[in-house]
This record gives sequence, structure tokens and C-alpha cells, in this order.
Amino acid sequence: MIGSEPGATVKGTLENESNEVFTCAVTLAEIISKVGREGRDIEEAYALLLSDSQIINADEDLSKNAGVIHAQMKSKEKDFGLADAYVLASARKLKAKILTGDAHFKNVKEAVLINRNI
Repeated sequence: MIGSEPGATVKGTLENESNEVFTCAVTLAEIISKVGREGRDIEEAYALLLSDSQIINADEDLSKNAGVIHAQMKSKEKDFGLADAYVLASARKLKAKILTGDAHFKNVKEAVLINRNI
């Protein structure tokens, strides 16, 4: 997404002060893992995430809801991940939208898809 059109969309969303931005703690772990595997600066990515969004912790209530969502979604999308279920549970808890390029969310009403190829 770095330097891409979807990346520009995300950047614009983050820079729009009228938007509240949230990141699920599970997503935080996924991003840090990806940054590390790509050999990029983990501390810089972590600081950026903390400065640009509010972190939603994966407590027992959110985990229960994510489990229910995961079971439901897996019956339709065989490779729907548990981390995706946490994102969706977080969005539903907050009554928020998910800004994503992930095709797993193409039929999810809370999702705003940013990749035209989905």
C-alpha cells in the first residue's frame, strides 16, 4: 500500500481531523509483524499507529463477539481469519466503518473497500 492509490486514501482518512480512527489491538500485532518481516522500522510504525489511532483492546467481551463472528463468517468465507473477526467485532462495538482493501470484507456492511480490484 505504500505509495499506492489505496494508501493515499488511508492517508487522507488519517489526516482528516473530523475522523476518529481506531485500530484493534490484534490488527496492531498484524501490522507490526508485517513491518518486521519487511525489514522496516517497527518502533516507527508502532509510534505512528499510536499517534494516528485509538487502540481497541481485545478484552473478553470483544473476544467472545469475535469468536461468534468468526464462526459465522467461516461458513461463508473459508479463509476468513480470526484477526478479521476481531476487526469486525470492534467496528460493530463502536458502530464504525472498516476502511480496508481486504476482499474478505466485500459483503460486510461495515466495510468501505479501498481497492477497486475487489
